[in-house]
Amino acid sequence: MSYIENPKTKGSGVICCIPQSDPICPNKCADCFYGAGRSYLEPLSENLPNIPPAELAEGRVVRVNDGNDSNIDRDLVIESTAHFKDRFFNTAIPKLDFPAPVVLTVNPGGLTDKSFHKVKATPNLMFVRARVNTWNLALIDSIVKYYTGCGVPIILTFLAFFQEPIPENHRNNYRLRKRTLNKYQAITTLAWESVMARYKRNALVHSCGLEGEYGTTACRHCGNCLREYYATRERITK
Repeated sequence: MSYIENPKTKGSGVICCIPQSDPICPNKCADCFYGAGRSYLEPLSENLPNIPPAELAEGRVVRVNDGNDSNIDRDLVIESTAHFKDRFFNTAIPKLDFPAPVVLTVNPGGLTDKSFHKVKATPNLMFVRARVNTWNLALIDSIVKYYTGCGVPIILTFLAFFQEPIPENHRNNYRLRKRTLNKYQAITTLAWESVMARYKRNALVHSCGLEGEYGTTACRHCGNCLREYYATRERITK
């Protein structure tokens, strides 16, 4: 089976990996590109697992589970990526005892607009990822207060909507546009700037990409993962 590179991370210094062969992710986040048939790996049944060869991963940081979840078949996930010098795990399940840096999505699936996972800041917690829209900002404020109060960086991931309805009073904050491969109702530049202004004095809050009609979600223009990966490696190897 040939490795297929994620077009979003191409040229960024990050390379992606999904060790599981089962395409089903239990988190069931609405409009997830991976779970809803819009992944770059479609058909998933034919292209999983998707593990980069060692020579392609050399000199790059391996993002384990850009689809699915690193806490699903976790022994398989850990063992099948152990040969990579630089790797970090992604999960939306609050179990962080991985042998490398880990990113936790704190408000996955049904929690998106309602609540979030509160975990203790462990040395290997690289950052937490918060799923953001323009109507869950009170929750995002709580996430920012809790995690930056613990010294944990937060990456705001702005949701885009394929089928999920946008509340009528928020529709002006979104425009139909293409992101990496697919067209979505995605946040406008003005709305994105308004959200980011809430946290402009907090050095631990960052956006996943430069969002809006004039921005880009390509990882090579971002750098959050590389910055926080090496900061975490420095911290856990002292």
